[in-house]
Amino acid sequence: MPNTAMMSNLDWTVLTAYFVLMLGMGLWARTKVKTASDFFTAGGAMPWWLSGISHHMSGYSSAVFVGFAAIAYTAGFSLYLWWACSICLALVLGAGIFPGRWSQMRRSLGIISPLEYLATRYNLPAQQLLAWSGALLKIFDVGAKWTAAAILLEVFAGVPTAYGVLLTGAVTLIYSVVGGLWADALTDMSQFLIQLVAGSAMLIAVLLRLGGISAIWSIWSRLPATHHHLFTGQYTPAFAVVYLLINVLSYNGGTWNLAQRFIATPDPVQARKAALLSASLYLIWPLILLFPMWAAPLLLPNLAEPSQSYALLTKMLLPSGLIGLVLAGLFAHTMAMTSSDANAISAVVVRDILPALRRDRSRPSDRVQLLSGRICTLLFLASSMGIALTANRFGGVIGLLILWYAALVGPIAIPMLFGMLPFFRRSGATAAIASWIIGAIAFILIKFVFAFRIAHLPGDLTTTITVAGPVLSSLAVFYLAGLLWPSQNLAIAPLLKLIQPQSADAQPLLNAGVERKLEACRPS
Repeated sequence: MPNTAMMSNLDWTVLTAYFVLMLGMGLWARTKVKTASDFFTAGGAMPWWLSGISHHMSGYSSAVFVGFAAIAYTAGFSLYLWWACSICLALVLGAGIFPGRWSQMRRSLGIISPLEYLATRYNLPAQQLLAWSGALLKIFDVGAKWTAAAILLEVFAGVPTAYGVLLTGAVTLIYSVVGGLWADALTDMSQFLIQLVAGSAMLIAVLLRLGGISAIWSIWSRLPATHHHLFTGQYTPAFAVVYLLINVLSYNGGTWNLAQRFIATPDPVQARKAALLSASLYLIWPLILLFPMWAAPLLLPNLAEPSQSYALLTKMLLPSGLIGLVLAGLFAHTMAMTSSDANAISAVVVRDILPALRRDRSRPSDRVQLLSGRICTLLFLASSMGIALTANRFGGVIGLLILWYAALVGPIAIPMLFGMLPFFRRSGATAAIASWIIGAIAFILIKFVFAFRIAHLPGDLTTTITVAGPVLSSLAVFYLAGLLWPSQNLAIAPLLKLIQPQSADAQPLLNAGVERKLEACRPS
């Protein structure tokens, strides 16, 4: 039976020290923030190795140790294939296409928000539709992360979920509001080192309990046969292909906080290197991270709540002090992801949404933008914490994480990412808006109108259809609308030329002549 005792004083000391460290790094990062560009993009001075680690840490949260722990407990190895390997492949496929363009846009156009260029690429209504819907959707996504962290704290220490949300949220809120993207990236680096130690300790403890290093290959004969299958249950090859498409969109910048990591690099070469570093981490680290979850049915058989398996294993196998360190490592992912989300959303609000509400559509002074960014960060994190307190109304952690967010991120990301590519130059504002609308309608029909019929389809296709329907519908409409109603926006050609990645030593392309040409053909 697992140890059900609460955390010791030493564990609480370690966890408290972790929170103090995060606050201290946020306060130190404040000294590097002088402008809105510093707050939102680290002034374009983030080295590739820090950007890559930050991208990795911002790509998943402690929901992995709750929602994915349940999947690993019940479905086994397939999780590594359709999740970790899928993200790695998505970044490798996109590395030569998208990261460099994000960095080049900052160099050429001076962007701070990943949505800034959309007003020129499409028009203001299309930009605002994507900005508002994406910001609202992210509140739900981040709410899932807070809920997962709070579940872990409840299992470890008996702290009620509401207090867990408020505790982790408050610490993240403080250092994010104060230090901006520099604070996010620096705390990401610290959190990476903490979870490296904590995750390795957990792996060693599980191996020792199961007989040593030979357990790496011997456990599979003792687990249910389906646990070593590449695909099982609802996680079919079709689901894996669709999830790969979503990961290509999300991890190459369709998820705004990940785009910020590429925007913050000095040049396109470093942006590509950051993407490949993150891809390498996704290929290697999850094997260490997931093994205890795969082995959990042998150590904790017949769990009523598989989502608690990782937390219960930690309490059963690790001594005082290390339990607090593991919990800190679990929190590290949530705090890394939520703080970076808050920064990206604030950039979109300050640079894209608020100016559109002004009569002259102008941006305020840099000082006002910096203050507005901090206020927006605070409000976003507070709102997401409110969602976390009512997560069960939206299907719990997995409902928020896989079904709601994964299904709706595609209709927002497709116009953002594919709008950068010459192949889709005919797809203009009509295509962007139509693809978003059709993707949203597809989600509503699948999730609410035909939910009963889809749930009873053969072949465990429910999850596949729920995730695939919106993104594939959106992609088809974006391309077909461009063929049927090609854009007449004359700004597209010079814009695509401007964001073409240049070599590291090339001069920024933005100059008076190019800007006049772009401005002359920009739609009013």
